[in-house]
Amino acid sequence: MVYFEGCPGCAIDRRKAESTGIPYKSFFHIWMITLVSCLPISSLYPFLYFMIRDFHIAKTVEDIGFYAGFVGASYMFGRALTSILWGMLADRFGRKPVIVVGIFTGLVFNTLFGLSVHYWMAIATRFLLGSFNGLLGPIRAYVVEVCRPEHQAIGLSLVSTAWAMGLIIGPAIGGYLAQPTEKYPKLFPTKTIFERFPYFLSSLCISVFYFIILLSCVWLPETLHSHKYKSTEDQSNESLIQQLADSEDFDEQKNSSSTNKSILKNWPLMSSIILFCIVSFDDMAYTEIFPLWVESERRLGGLSLSSDDVGQVLAITGATILLYQTFVYPHIVKLLGPIITTRIMTIFSMALLITYPFIAHLLEPWLSIVLNIASMIKANCIVFMGTKAPTCIILSRGANGILTFGHCNFCGAHLDIQAISRFPRRCDIMKRIVEKHL
Repeated sequence: MVYFEGCPGCAIDRRKAESTGIPYKSFFHIWMITLVSCLPISSLYPFLYFMIRDFHIAKTVEDIGFYAGFVGASYMFGRALTSILWGMLADRFGRKPVIVVGIFTGLVFNTLFGLSVHYWMAIATRFLLGSFNGLLGPIRAYVVEVCRPEHQAIGLSLVSTAWAMGLIIGPAIGGYLAQPTEKYPKLFPTKTIFERFPYFLSSLCISVFYFIILLSCVWLPETLHSHKYKSTEDQSNESLIQQLADSEDFDEQKNSSSTNKSILKNWPLMSSIILFCIVSFDDMAYTEIFPLWVESERRLGGLSLSSDDVGQVLAITGATILLYQTFVYPHIVKLLGPIITTRIMTIFSMALLITYPFIAHLLEPWLSIVLNIASMIKANCIVFMGTKAPTCIILSRGANGILTFGHCNFCGAHLDIQAISRFPRRCDIMKRIVEKHL
């Protein structure tokens, strides 16, 4: 194996070669970064109904949901516009700068959202918060690059679990800490900043968490390779790759003039992307509609619950996700396989949603029991559907999908050649290159 002095990526590869164990410290750091990055996504939903009401922009109670939808969508709209750009920046300048920028801007704009006193200020801060949060792609690339091939599945599972936990813990924080002067008058008396900004406390707690993680990023190592020159051996390997790419085994890719065309023709990859889009749509729609539904008045078909009640339901749901991912999920996958189980969970999730209108007719204590059970089942279905989409056997990718240094996820071989965007996605070719490389 060839290592280049001064290259942070080669330093990580050397460390992985010397240590064969699971990098627990790196995984824990990645887990915390992922968790804090997704806390603001859904922390506003338990109190969004009351926040829109206090803005006095909705003329009737029925219009509150309409205006709440724009505030919730502004974050994801910003992410949709900039996610690819952040991936490209992570591939060019490194994972660590993008992660640090995402955490710092999250701290700033999440705090400003809690200080919002006007409807358009809330939309603007949420949009900017989403636009500068480009962590999900780079953090997935980072977790693959920081560990050995046999531990990549664990690392990616931790990212998915932290993401799901953040989407549940965030609403719990928002539900318990919104309007503190009304809920906890002894701790937060009137005529204080928390009376003027009743939704600032939850944002402040998350921002403090952001600040702690931002300080911890000082010890976050870079994983992107940065080689100032190419050795003769590297040039020989690139020549071999060019010959293999033009061989008769890859006629379909030989005529492709750009990486985008080959990606669009890769149906397993595109089907995974489409499936993930559908699951994400279902996840975010449910995450936003659920609090609005349970907090609406009974005469409108809601449950007339408070933000405290919503926070409690989602906190219990978050705990079950952790238990499910740890103890139940591996056995189900081993028994049925990921694709069959994903299909079962999808059908079961759709059937469960049909029962929600009937929950509104229940009374206590059955209402709380059934609501918690339905929320737990639905959340775990979404987590499974989102984390087990079919994937292609390819090299470890950069943050925007361009192939970089990495491992063959099938045979585990390592390739130390820079930015091979035309590299064929075939394990047998990978083996031939590695044999030549060694």
